[in-house]
Parts: sequence; structure tokens; C-alpha cells
Amino acid sequence: MRKKKEKIIWENILVEDVAAEGKAIGKNQGKIVFIENAVPGDIVDVQVSKNKKDWANAFPVKFNTYSSDRVAPFCSHFGICGGCSWQHLPYGKQLFYKQKQVADQLSRIGKINIPEISVIEGCDETTGYRNKMEYTFSTKKYIPPEEFALLKKTEEPFSSKTTEGVAGFHAKGFFDKVVEINKCYLQQEPTNEIRKFIAQFARLRKLSFYDIKEHHGWLRNVLVRNTTTNEWMINIVFGHEDKENRESLLSLLLQKFPDINALLYTINEKKNDSIYDLTPQVYFGKGFITEKLEKFSYKISPKSFFQTNSKQAEKLYAITRDFAELDGSQILYDLYCGTGSIGIFCSDKAKKIIGVEVIEQAVDDARINAEMNNISHAQFFSGDVIDICTDDFFAMHGKPDVVITDPPRAGMHEKLVKKLLDMQAPLIVYVSCNPATQARDLAMLDELYKVTKVQPVDMFPHTLHIENVVQLKLKNSL
Repeated sequence: MRKKKEKIIWENILVEDVAAEGKAIGKNQGKIVFIENAVPGDIVDVQVSKNKKDWANAFPVKFNTYSSDRVAPFCSHFGICGGCSWQHLPYGKQLFYKQKQVADQLSRIGKINIPEISVIEGCDETTGYRNKMEYTFSTKKYIPPEEFALLKKTEEPFSSKTTEGVAGFHAKGFFDKVVEINKCYLQQEPTNEIRKFIAQFARLRKLSFYDIKEHHGWLRNVLVRNTTTNEWMINIVFGHEDKENRESLLSLLLQKFPDINALLYTINEKKNDSIYDLTPQVYFGKGFITEKLEKFSYKISPKSFFQTNSKQAEKLYAITRDFAELDGSQILYDLYCGTGSIGIFCSDKAKKIIGVEVIEQAVDDARINAEMNNISHAQFFSGDVIDICTDDFFAMHGKPDVVITDPPRAGMHEKLVKKLLDMQAPLIVYVSCNPATQARDLAMLDELYKVTKVQPVDMFPHTLHIENVVQLKLKNSL
């Protein structure tokens, strides 16, 4: 038999700071300890889950003293569903630690000279700010440890598998178990009512929820999207076709929620949840909704990427436009342009816009968005920047005066950084959702560029995530 590992408990650890990815930091005999579900000022006894030479991971087993900064989480699912992991910090403190995270990572990872960082741009609304939510329907319910311990003491056999089905979010650390959500505060109503209505329909008719582990069942996911103009789009994902029950559900959903502007469904018989290789079918409406940022309109379809916080995206794009220092004479290259949202937002002040995006469908949406806004001086190209931005391409379309780059969390590929160094645009604006990878890329760009402005923007209150906008200028032009 495998020998059971002895629990390692460290007592009276003072939580001193917040680290990347939302964990807190303490020390034990000089060793850095990364602690989950704690805030600076807490004094805790922790159980070690991973113990290395210079650092350890741990989780609290006893709070000896609570931090004076702690606040009561407003959501009953806090700590269970895996989202909103900073609800126990007041919003002002969340902003403080996010700004500190940007400063620490740019200096520690980037190791470059940076100007004074502007005060973080916080959200005016810290609940109901998301325009996109995806809920999961499952046969397996997550049971919290304390409830699980009580169930084990009963004589009745029990299982996490439920005949009624579960509707909510994946539990943190479990791919096949779902937390039953009563109310999520991240999106405005009727998001919760819609989820509950769909689940209740299936329960009353004894229709199967999806078994994530065994890969069978009917009711699988629902994607709920809305806009600041109060348009709603629902896409229900089914594990297999059942026309009679599907049409009955969709018809009743429209009767119950007449404000739905676009109602779609997708049949997903694959083992993974991705719908990007599938075609959602329109049941009602045009199949898309329209968002507005300032005067610009954007088509949002079921598979479109769009910033998840529309009101804060408007601030983010305005900062990006300001950093670009456009005066109407420049050619703007928008890299990782997605559906063209940033380039279009900057269109009034650019002579020409060249958008490049690897996802072909996003480029199609970008062209539609440009047409919707009567923008004739924007062109969008599908492919890798490395392959597209050649000397022949520059000869045809012009070299960039300004580059805006907005890569995914992994940051820019090293080849793209080298391409930017070859292009030598006088000004670059780097929009990042991960300051750590941004800092790595800035260190490479430091060969020719100087960081001249830094502006953090909080897009997701109560989470560890932070956006950061950096302006860079060629050193030889300063």
C-alpha cells in the first residue's frame, strides 16, 4: 500500500502581500509561502500542498486573526465556484494590489526603465458588468468538503451524480463537477432567470443533462450575451438533436423572455465544449446583436470575440487611442485586431487602418463592422503577421507610423517582437491582459524602444485579472 503523506501544518503565518494569479504571500522561516483564499493582514495556520526549496503552496486551515481589510463576500457561492476570488477585499484595495502587480512585473520581469505609472482606471460598476456568460448543465454536482463530510457519516448511500441535473459553473479544480448557482452577480438580469428556466424545463420533462465525463446527455451549455443598448442573445448548446423538445424549449423561452433579440441553438456531439468549429442555428432574430462604444457600432455574433466589459472597454479603447497620438496623417497597423474593435474606435484620427488577425472569421466580422460604421479607409487581412507584413506588403499598403498590438495572455511570439523591431514604427501601443508576458516582450523591445506611458485598466472587478496599456517610442526619435 502507498504510504499516506503526513500533513504539514505551519502556524501563525502573517499574510504580507498579494502575488500574481491572486494568491497571497506569507513567509515561514524565510521561505516564500503562496496562500490561497487569504488577504494581507490575516494571520493563519496553513496546510502545505507543495513544498519546494525556496517556496511553498498552502491553504488556510485556521484563521487566528482576520485582516482589518477583509470584507464579507456578497455572493453565497464565493470560494466554491472559482470566480470572483477577490470578493473578500474592498474594491479600493483590489485596485491598489492590481496597480502594484503591474509595477512589480514590469520592474521584476521587464527590468527596464519605466515612467511613473498612471493611477489605475477602475470600474464605475463592480457588479453586472459582464456582457457574456456561459453556464454549464451537468449530471454531476459539486459538493463542498464540509457538506461531503456530513454525508459520509450518514448511512444512506450518496453520489455527486444527480438525476435532477445541475446548472451553473465548473467547480474550481474539477472538470466534471458543476456548482449549482442560485444567483451570479456578474451579468445583469434576466441572466439567472434564463439559466433557471432552461434547467427547470429539462427537469420537469425529465430530459437528460450532459454527463461531462461519459460524454452523453441532451442539455449541455447556454451562452448569454447582452449589450449596453439592452439587446440579448441566447445560444443553447445541446449534446444531440431532439427537435420536438428543442423547439418547445426555444418557443417557451421566447414567450417568457420577450426581450431576447437573437435566439440560437447549436448541436455539439463532440467531446469538448468548443463551438468554434460548429455552426449555431438561428431560431429567432438576425442571429446577432449590436453593441455601441461611443458612436461606433459592433456586430456581436455567437462566436465573436469582444471585450467582456463593454463600458470599461470604452475607457480602454479611449486610452489606447490617446496613447496612439493620431492626428489624421498616420497609417495605423492593428495587430491581433480580432473583429476590428480597436482600429475602428481609432478610425477618425487615422489616415489608413491595416488590421491583421489569424482567425479568418474574426476578420470577416471586422470587415462587416467597418462597413456598418461607414469606414472606407480600413482593410483587414487574415493570417500571421510574420507572413503578411513583408516588404512587398509595405510597398503596397505603406509602412506603419503607429502599431497597436493586443495579443492574448501568452503575449507576442518572439518572431513578432523581432518583426516589430524590423518594422521600426515610430510609436507602438501595447495593450495586454497579462502584465507578466507584456513585461517579457517589453524587455525584448527595449533594444530600440523606450516605454513612455503606462496605464493599468481594471476590466474585471473581484478577480485577479488586469489590463495594462503601454506606449513605446523609438529611442532614436526622442
